[in-house]
Amino acid sequence: MSVAFIYPAVIDRRYREMNLEQFREYCLNKPCTTEGTPFGPDVLVFKVGGKMFALASLDEIPTTVNLKCDPDLALELRDRYEQVRPGYHMNKKHWNTIEIEAGIPDVEIRKMIDHSYELVAKKLSRRTGVNRR
Repeated sequence: MSVAFIYPAVIDRRYREMNLEQFREYCLNKPCTTEGTPFGPDVLVFKVGGKMFALASLDEIPTTVNLKCDPDLALELRDRYEQVRPGYHMNKKHWNTIEIEAGIPDVEIRKMIDHSYELVAKKLSRRTGVNRR
């Protein structure tokens, strides 16, 4: 009698990759986030308070996104993941370009999005005194 290994019906989120639609949905669920295409129809831009925190290329394969990042963390992420590079067409000190469907776990990309959003929102709330929640 042989015993077959049974795979779980749901893959643990820590190991699942994020696709473009999931990326978009996660960004849009952030408080006060708007979406637009100021650079043309092939690039989605996500803003909080009129300031960019994420961009997603619609015509790149593999799918790439740009996220704002603390300079020290940006270097650490580039060392940790080959799918993270200096920001394409952005300030390379403060932005990373990430291949989201190329092996980085969903939970890690969510952390990167959260970090990017918080960097921008924190700066806005200091300037304006506005609470983003």
